[in-house]
Amino acid sequence: MSLNYSGGFAETVEELADYEKAGLDMVFVPEAYSYDAVSLLGYVAAKTERLQLASGIMQLYTRTPTLTAMTAAGLDYVSNGRFNLGIGVSGPQVIEGWHGVPYDAPVGRTRETIEICRAVWCREEPLVHDGKYYQIPLPPGQGTGLGKALKIINHPVRNRIPIFVAAVGPKNTELAARLAEGWQPIFYFPEKAKSIWGASVEAGLAKRDPALGKLDVIAQATLAIGDDVADLVDFGRPVMALYIGGMGARGQNFYTKLASDYGYPDEAVAVQDAYLDGRKDEAAALVPRALLEGISLIGSKSHVAERIAAYRESGVTILNVQPIAKTHEERVALIEQVKEMAS
Repeated sequence: MSLNYSGGFAETVEELADYEKAGLDMVFVPEAYSYDAVSLLGYVAAKTERLQLASGIMQLYTRTPTLTAMTAAGLDYVSNGRFNLGIGVSGPQVIEGWHGVPYDAPVGRTRETIEICRAVWCREEPLVHDGKYYQIPLPPGQGTGLGKALKIINHPVRNRIPIFVAAVGPKNTELAARLAEGWQPIFYFPEKAKSIWGASVEAGLAKRDPALGKLDVIAQATLAIGDDVADLVDFGRPVMALYIGGMGARGQNFYTKLASDYGYPDEAVAVQDAYLDGRKDEAAALVPRALLEGISLIGSKSHVAERIAAYRESGVTILNVQPIAKTHEERVALIEQVKEMAS
């Protein structure tokens, strides 16, 4: 499951022990433009013993690749080998609007970041990387000329920390399938996923090093089980409206395109128009209910079991769920139920 961006974080972490007992395997900590993920992940590491931890996601433009590698090694150390490095390029709105860094070459920078991270963790030789986007050490004629190749001082707990790449575009999805331990799409609709990403995943897998093992596919889904919970799909409307409508500009929004590719082109444009005009409630109301239902695990026990089977059939190996219930005890019970159903 993913923890909230903000508000009640410490209280939620204190409750993780109950989720662990209920069968939760992994917790993702997002970053976006709220608190940084790293300090929160360190806090979670100190408060848990068994849970796998993952960043979901650390934006690679905001840290040098070497710092990303150092940070992952540090989180793996304080968690005793439980950390998974989730990285992604986010989008121009956040990278340029919040961080003030140019958004360029997302595929190339992702590839080189993965290469540099693994070289740092392996620690066989001082780090030297002569890439198109990153040169380490800086070559002659740049900087002071005093840079020298170095190794990370500490021996990392693991020389291969799992890397999960968040991607929705075809080239970055192919890169994830080729080079990463895991791929994190967003708003995953299992029955339609193959038509969107299938060719890219297959192309990446065809070039994948067998030593990486099987590709993990990580899908997010809101979760509620019961005979009277169907309308809880509306819980996802504001988030979907934010992404489809506000996470980008007209003509350049990954999520507007994704909703369109899923079969809702007119609705996607209507959501975006309403959101960018400041009519956020209207934008949320315009999100197609069928889309909300397709990317969620909400309904009767038999319905949710069918949806889990659909996710598994489409290739998903990790379900990242958001349990929806009024009380902590009810949310814990949802984790118990879905764990049993997915086993």
